[in-house]
Amino acid sequence: MIRQEFNRIDPKRRSTIDYKKKQFTSPSYGEQEYPHRLNLYDVPPTAEIKLEDFEQWAIDRLRIKQVLAEIEACSFRNKTPAETGEHMKPLLGKWLRLDPNSSSAQGYQDDRLCQERRKDHYSHYILRLAFSSTEDLRRRFARLEESLFKLRFHNENAKERQAFVGSLNFDWEMVTAEEKRELAPQLLSATPGLKKQDVDEAGWFKVDFETVAELVENRRVLLKAGKAYVPVKDQMSLVLAGFRDRLEKGLELTARALPRLDEDDRLTPILNHLSKNFATPDAGLADSDAALSDASIRASSIDAVSQHFPLCMRNLHMTLRKNSHLKHYGRLQYTLFLKGIGLSMDECLTFWRHSFRLITDDTFNKEYRYNIRHAYGDVGGDAIRRGRGYAPFSCQKILTEHPPGSGESHGCPYRHFSVDNLTALLQATGVGDRDVLQGVREDVEKKRYHIACNRVFDWAHRADIQRVKRDGTWGAAELDTIVHPNTYFKRAYLLSHGQGDGARQQQQHDGDAMEM
Repeated sequence: MIRQEFNRIDPKRRSTIDYKKKQFTSPSYGEQEYPHRLNLYDVPPTAEIKLEDFEQWAIDRLRIKQVLAEIEACSFRNKTPAETGEHMKPLLGKWLRLDPNSSSAQGYQDDRLCQERRKDHYSHYILRLAFSSTEDLRRRFARLEESLFKLRFHNENAKERQAFVGSLNFDWEMVTAEEKRELAPQLLSATPGLKKQDVDEAGWFKVDFETVAELVENRRVLLKAGKAYVPVKDQMSLVLAGFRDRLEKGLELTARALPRLDEDDRLTPILNHLSKNFATPDAGLADSDAALSDASIRASSIDAVSQHFPLCMRNLHMTLRKNSHLKHYGRLQYTLFLKGIGLSMDECLTFWRHSFRLITDDTFNKEYRYNIRHAYGDVGGDAIRRGRGYAPFSCQKILTEHPPGSGESHGCPYRHFSVDNLTALLQATGVGDRDVLQGVREDVEKKRYHIACNRVFDWAHRADIQRVKRDGTWGAAELDTIVHPNTYFKRAYLLSHGQGDGARQQQQHDGDAMEM
């Protein structure tokens, strides 16, 4: 007897739509609402935007890399969250402004607030596309986005912050009143800064201890049976852990999807360009950065002023004095730096001729003279002449372009040297403090090369920095993170010679001269 299944659909009556295309038959794209200034970025944007906005929004968020580097710099300089927020406020407002709901009578439905939050949402996902290709890019992108979220969360007003936390769907287990009474003595002793009344009245969450590794590391929570007991006042650590977890999973999913994307040829160059400019904050060099009002830089004074050079240029100078020669990229990097500190072309020719003391005048004129003149814009095409030659290399350019090979001395020692060779070079230049050297090793391991360089700068000029802070001649803007070798030299020179006005003039051009 044949078994009949009356629920089975007749093949002739089935839908003729291909099953692979069913998910695309009725797409629902549209604008999203942003009731909160904070965003976990767990829902991707779906509305259409212009190609110009796609590129500009991504570039503006990429400029925040400089701000995020400032956040890391403030961290190792032991600034409080309030001081860090005050220092970052004008920089964040310039490139990625986000105002609270209370700034408008219409609340989050105000068009201006919607546009600000829309730009923030889209720019995050654009950079997520650009920086998901490698594990190194994903790790650094996640770290910097986490720093930005932490700063915004801390600066949010209490009412809107609580509303945002209330909208989240996190799996937090509340500690019952009975359990709280039972563990009251342990909670009081394990949580610094709490009084007995706070233990009784405050709410408590119970989460896996891995979720709040920062609180566990600082011994600020009670651990029992694999659970951490977190007071409501420390909920930022819980929110930050949730943000970090979702972002890391999202980056992994994006990385898997990248090879299968039907990329528009217009987007590929933009994304490639963005990913190449993610090593460190980039900055252009304004003309004022090269001008030292009372200093006349000459070929004969280079040895004396080299003590104010950053490590990359100091290494080139020491190698040049040792070998009486540098290879092409080393000569180019050093020539443009000397040009940037105010060395004229004639003096630069004199400097290189005296440095290359093992060759004849004829060999120097045939093989090296033209390249130096070309760097200054004295010869070459019309574009080179109009642009007055090439600009000095920024930290970003030194880190990402033309890594040094065998026998070459250019590049960034913090990135291109081994830890042992880097330590030996630092000690040879006078850095002998063990804590500083250990901090540099940790920064290099975390690929925070610009932070390592700034750490050495702060140690070498610690007395002068304290003096200008005490006198009030320099403020936070004059002591922000250095992202250009020529800025390093000028700031070191001014500090060592007791000057303050030049640094204030320098800051007027910061940000606007940035090269993307």
